[in-house]
Amino acid sequence: PPPPPARPGLPVILTSGTTGTPKGAARTQPASIEPLLALLARIPYRAGDRLLVAAPLFHSWGLAHLMSAHAMSSTVVLRRRFDPTDALVAIEAEKISVLVVVPSMLQRIMDLPAEVRRRYDTSTLRIIASSGSALPGPLATQVMDAFGDVLYNLYGSTEVGWVSIATPVDLRAAPGTAGVPARGVVVRLLSEDGAPVPDGEEGRIFVGSELLFDGYTDGGSKELNDGYICTGDVGRLNSDGRLFVSGREDDMIVSGGENIFPGEVEDVVLTMDGVADAAVAGVPDDRFGQRLRAYVVRLPGATLTEEDVQAAVRSRLANFKVPRDVVFVDELPRNATGKILRRRLR
Repeated sequence: PPPPPARPGLPVILTSGTTGTPKGAARTQPASIEPLLALLARIPYRAGDRLLVAAPLFHSWGLAHLMSAHAMSSTVVLRRRFDPTDALVAIEAEKISVLVVVPSMLQRIMDLPAEVRRRYDTSTLRIIASSGSALPGPLATQVMDAFGDVLYNLYGSTEVGWVSIATPVDLRAAPGTAGVPARGVVVRLLSEDGAPVPDGEEGRIFVGSELLFDGYTDGGSKELNDGYICTGDVGRLNSDGRLFVSGREDDMIVSGGENIFPGEVEDVVLTMDGVADAAVAGVPDDRFGQRLRAYVVRLPGATLTEEDVQAAVRSRLANFKVPRDVVFVDELPRNATGKILRRRLR
């Protein structure tokens, strides 16, 4: 018989592939149950919950709920594909207490007419658990206004596990926040040269915890700094210790010497009446190096113009953050976890 392996095998989860081909990330077994306790301390899951796991099971967010449901004697309800109306039907019919989604699914639910949403009894919902991509502040507020203060937003990645969790209290106080770092997680914000940045200033996000991955299956890894792994995101901590993620480092647009992250511009556009979806990317510009281009999906019947979008951004943000171009499209390119594929836009 073959000799037993020197160590147990590791589960391998694919990254989402927003910047290239998805990579296999080997996940180590945590040294203790502290990471699970940290999750339960912020999101009030209960044994015997009834979960509608709409997030893909091949993604770490859906997989984590599938696995934890077994441990907590919970019921898992699955659908072959996500449909916003079907999700509401399932919540009512199956008396769902936990809805597991990525933000684009929440957006599709909120795009339904209010009279359609009110048609279904969703009073059994105690938790709407969202992760997988950035949750826009305006969307968080809309969801809680419609379904009650039951929304929880988790920030993390395949490589580092969960980093921070925003409760409904956090999302009401600071819409758009990724929440407070979970217990046992240390977040460091570092400058380009590796020096810590003061609170309130943007820096590269490095994370230390028991949930760090063991490397990619091709032998590569993420950038390390004193044992902390870089998430590839840029963010800031406010005076209350809440984390705000500005965006991916490789999504940053440099226009005329100014650094711009698409997320803050997208948040403004998404608050406009008549907007169903929006994304911002940098395109080459002879004068400024790059310029901002907004891609906007209008709601049916909306008569939004390029000037309307530019005026809305100008009223809220600095002039250099106003998109020079606005392109109206039928839909945005997203991957299966709802993340915008900016390379496709470019």
